[in-house]
Amino acid sequence: MNDWIIHLIEGGGYWGIAFLMVLENVFPPIPSELIMGIGGISVAQGRMEIAPLMLFGTVGSTLGNYAWFLFGRAVGYQRLRPLVRRWGRWLTLDWRAVEALVRFFQSHGQWVVLGARVSPFMRTMISLPAGLARMGHAKFLAFTFVGAAAWNAVLVGAGYFLGKNFGEIDKYLGPVSTGIVVVIVLAYIWRVIRWKPRGTKD
Repeated sequence: MNDWIIHLIEGGGYWGIAFLMVLENVFPPIPSELIMGIGGISVAQGRMEIAPLMLFGTVGSTLGNYAWFLFGRAVGYQRLRPLVRRWGRWLTLDWRAVEALVRFFQSHGQWVVLGARVSPFMRTMISLPAGLARMGHAKFLAFTFVGAAAWNAVLVGAGYFLGKNFGEIDKYLGPVSTGIVVVIVLAYIWRVIRWKPRGTKD
């Protein structure tokens, strides 16, 4: 997968970045840290410019989150329950976790969408309760865009630092990115195998 990501960024440029960031938010095993980090390295090496990189990456991230928002808004709270019960294992998500997310969203207000976008834990999943609560489209998109821009700036900055300070970073980029993807995929598989709905006895 890592070679595909690197080749798509190299061949597709900014549009490749945007496409991968959409996928990253719909299919979590693709890590934004890798995508925008490689973008930052490309900026340091003169192959990309920071402004379009940030724009395309942030738009892609916003669109990916918007898909979850629209899903929650279209399905609704009650119709979501049987879907979670049937397919929740693949997201390692049970109905109690969905209820907890909704309560968290309701207790902290709509501004939580902005804060969650700069958190490594709820960056994507907060879009679902926002849709279930029928948050306004314009406000959701604005909060998500600003929060995603802040998160992406951190990742691009880290990649830029690596690209500027380690001249042979390209030599290690393939093995390191492979290691990151392998760890994420294995952790996901482990979670799926070990996952049980809360309240389920062994």
